[in-house]
Amino acid sequence: MSYEFNGKTIDTDANGFLKNTEDWSKELAEFIAKGEGVELTPKHWDIVEYLRDAYFNNNGEQPNTRHIVKAMADKWGTNVIQKDVYDLFPKDPSKQGGRISGLPESRRKGGY
Repeated sequence: MSYEFNGKTIDTDANGFLKNTEDWSKELAEFIAKGEGVELTPKHWDIVEYLRDAYFNNNGEQPNTRHIVKAMADKWGTNVIQKDVYDLFPKDPSKQGGRISGLPESRRKGGY
C-alpha cells in the first residue's frame, strides 16, 4: 500500500502506517486524515503532537489510549474521558492517531 501525495509515492505497510517516518509532514497528516474521514482540529493536533513527541523523544514509546486520555486531561486542563478521544479518532486514538501522526504500527497487544 502507498499514498500518492504531492507527486510522490509514500510507502506504507498494509495497514497504512508509514514505512519511513521522515516522509511525514503536517500536510501529509491532513491528507491521511481526510482519507479516514477525520478533519483535524487543534485537539487532534494536540494528540498528534503528543504521539510524535512520545515516539521520537522516549525511545519509540507509543502511548495507549489510557495514556493519551491522561495527557490530554493535563494539557487541556479539563476532565477527559476515553469517549472524548474516540470522538476525535473513532478508529482508536492510539492506532488511527498514530497512523495520522506518521508513526509505525504499534506492536502493543491490545488492552486498555
